[in-house]
Amino acid sequence: MKKLLKTTSTLLFAGVVAAGVMLAPTVAQAAGERFVLISHADDADSWWNTIKNAIKEAGAAVDAKVEYRNPPTGDLADMARIVEQAVASNPDGIIVTIADFDVLRGPIGKAVKKGIPVITINSGTPEQSEKLGALMHVGQPEYDAGFGAGKMAKKAGVKSYVCVNHYIENPASVERCQGFADAIGTELSMIDVGKDPLDIEKKVQAYLRKNANTEAVLTLGPTSAHPTIRALNKNRQAGEIYFGTFDLSADIAKAIKSDVIKFAIDQQPYLQGYMPVTVLSLYSRYGIVPSNNINSGPGFITKDNIEQVEKLAGEVR
Repeated sequence: MKKLLKTTSTLLFAGVVAAGVMLAPTVAQAAGERFVLISHADDADSWWNTIKNAIKEAGAAVDAKVEYRNPPTGDLADMARIVEQAVASNPDGIIVTIADFDVLRGPIGKAVKKGIPVITINSGTPEQSEKLGALMHVGQPEYDAGFGAGKMAKKAGVKSYVCVNHYIENPASVERCQGFADAIGTELSMIDVGKDPLDIEKKVQAYLRKNANTEAVLTLGPTSAHPTIRALNKNRQAGEIYFGTFDLSADIAKAIKSDVIKFAIDQQPYLQGYMPVTVLSLYSRYGIVPSNNINSGPGFITKDNIEQVEKLAGEVR
């Protein structure tokens, strides 16, 4: 027992002297906690494979079990029910996206009220995370990311664009599109394309044929980027229209190398999965949690730096 207390005290002291770390009154526990990560993603969204890899590796590193749960179709009401089910199972911690603050504030609030530590990731803002009573937020400021992308487009002379939104039910997606529009200095131009790849391809083709003056396209991830690549190829506009996207995949990396896509916005999903598991384990065992949120993005992947990350696309990038 004395050895355990000495070890715990040493770790706590290290947390005090390290910048940006605060302590919470909790009792040190053994390893083997169970954490649950709930995302808003539907089953077909391959981008989340990187986060699944991250929580698996983080769980193994800290000796904790981490479960991944999501609404199969991306329905947010279904997601809210999944959060409530997770709360009822009494895990040692919950990691959750703030896909819609109003829809999820009740279920997440129940977790906090019950004393279950919560870390929010990906969607939402640090301010929303704080209102929910979460320990911290790990993610990318969505409006800022869109604004940064818009600045790059404006520098290239872009004055008109369309944002291809495949998950319009998530407010964060609109923030991305709005930031892009504001940076360019134009009105919000956005099409709701759904998640079916063939539908997305057809809708993008039709929009660009009808709006021939469109100078740029912004997609919000692989789900909409891959069909848009095909649409541009069929319209013979690949490499001619300014094309930016969020997130990375093998197909997106290939398009960047061939000058079809100008940039991909990297929000480091591996970090969004790995860090919360690590923090929850430290909080559970020693009451240690960073006092600052973690901005995981945005970073920009272009032809100049694609060689550094393309082999890791879909795994840790």
